[in-house]
Order: sequence, then structure tokens, then C-alpha cells
Amino acid sequence: MTIKTLLLLALAAVALFYLAVWVRAIVRERAEHQPVTPSPTQIAIGAIANFFDTFGIGSFATTTAMWRNLKMIRDERLPGTLNVGHTLPTIAQAFIFIQTVEVDIRTLLTLIVAAVLGMTIGAKYVATWPRRRVQYGMSIALFVAALLMLLTILDKSFSGGLALELTGAKLVLGFIGNFMLGALMSLGIGLYGPCMIMIALLGMNPKAAFPIMMGSCAFLMPMGSTQYIQQKGYDLRAALGLALGGIPAVLVAVYLVKSMNVTYVRWIVVAVVLYTAVSLLRSALQAPANAQEQ
Repeated sequence: MTIKTLLLLALAAVALFYLAVWVRAIVRERAEHQPVTPSPTQIAIGAIANFFDTFGIGSFATTTAMWRNLKMIRDERLPGTLNVGHTLPTIAQAFIFIQTVEVDIRTLLTLIVAAVLGMTIGAKYVATWPRRRVQYGMSIALFVAALLMLLTILDKSFSGGLALELTGAKLVLGFIGNFMLGALMSLGIGLYGPCMIMIALLGMNPKAAFPIMMGSCAFLMPMGSTQYIQQKGYDLRAALGLALGGIPAVLVAVYLVKSMNVTYVRWIVVAVVLYTAVSLLRSALQAPANAQEQ
């Protein structure tokens, strides 16, 4: 049995555990005569958000924007509903990309483990950092990184950026980087955009970022989402809409990503990173003045 097979079995076990927890909660809600069937609009939001999420855009910001414009979710239920609803589509992304996108299994496993350790060990320290300062810092770093990658794309003499593995010092840097990105998720800073640019700057094929970032989140998200389910800290109908609309959308988007030329994927990386940088900067600027150190 190969390491990749073991990794996929572990992912399947996580998915089954999470599904069992959620199904029990749904059955309990139905027994209490609570509405559980999502509306067509809620399913459509799940499809749109997860389609673009599969390209690395991220699903939380797009979903939040649509929900707020339609006034569908109370703000205090946003974090729980986003995590619970997007977990299964993220697991689907990871399962498909790990199987179909070529990347060195040692590199993949190392970076996934780094992200999980970052969330479980590093998050308790990172969570005390000033959120606004981190958002400013990450935004500036991503703007610079996007500029560097743009220059790389426009430099026709460039021949690197096609590696499928990290070794030596680069593997150590990748481990440290993904550890920090896993920890920063506790501050609400998404992993996709920063991970994509990290992979590219380390000289790897940009497509290799997809199984790495999606595998990282697929193992991270069920932990927090299970807590939201147990505490009923989410909107069940909206979360089900995300899952039911999201999984088919992922299957469609995966085909498009896999069939793209590497050059087009590099342009997507630049677009995603710029989007992430602008989102972080907006969040920092819109924070209340008294939240500057929070």
C-alpha cells in the first residue's frame, strides 16, 4: 500500500467521521421539527462559491458577500455556517486533486502535516497576535509576491517553476511556511492564496499547489466544523445548501483546472493572490479604530 493510498484512506476516514457527526445533527434537528431543507438560492450560492474556490479564489469571502447582500445569515452565525457548509466540498477537492494532479508524495504529506501542526500547535500563539497588523503585513507581502510572479510570467527566458517536489532547504522552507499558514487560519486568514504563491516562489509547478492547499484545508476544517455542529453555532439550511451545491460544482471546476496550460494557471495564481491581498487590506482598513491591536 502506497503512502498516497494511506493518505487518501485517512482523508476518507475524516470525511466519514465528519459526515456521521453532521447526519446525526440533521436527524436531531428534523426530530425537533426544525426546517432543514435548503432553498434553491442557498444551493446556488454553494455552487458559485465552491466553483471559484476550486480555482483557489477561496469560498468564505464570496459566500459572505452573497449572504450579506441577500440578508440570509445573522453575522454571529457566519463563521460556523461557512466552516460546516464548505467542509465537504473542500474534502472533495482534496480527494480529486490528490489523486489526479501529479506532485511528489513526500512533499505533499510534509506540507499537509505542517499545516495541521500549525493549526493545532501554532494557532494558540498566533491567535494572540494583533489581527490588524497581521492583515496589513500579509497584504503587503502578497502584493510583492504577486508582482514577483508577474515578472516571472513576463520573463520569456524563465525556465524554472516546473518542479513537482521540494528537497533539502526548500522542503524545510515549505514546511515552515505551511506551518505558519495553518496557524494564521485562526486569525481568519485563508490558506489558499498565500500557499499558491509560496509554492510558485519555491520553484514548483503552480498546479502542485492545488492538492497541497486543498489537502491541508481538508484535514483542518473538520476539526473546527465539528465543534460548530455540536454547539449548534451555525445555520443548518444554509450550510446544507453550500454542501449540496458545492460538491457538483467542484467536479465541474476540477476538470477545467486540470486541463489548463501551466501558463494560464500562473495567471490564475497572480489573480488569486491579488484578490487575497486586497481582501486582507480591506479587512484591516475597515476594522474599527479601537480594534487596531486586536
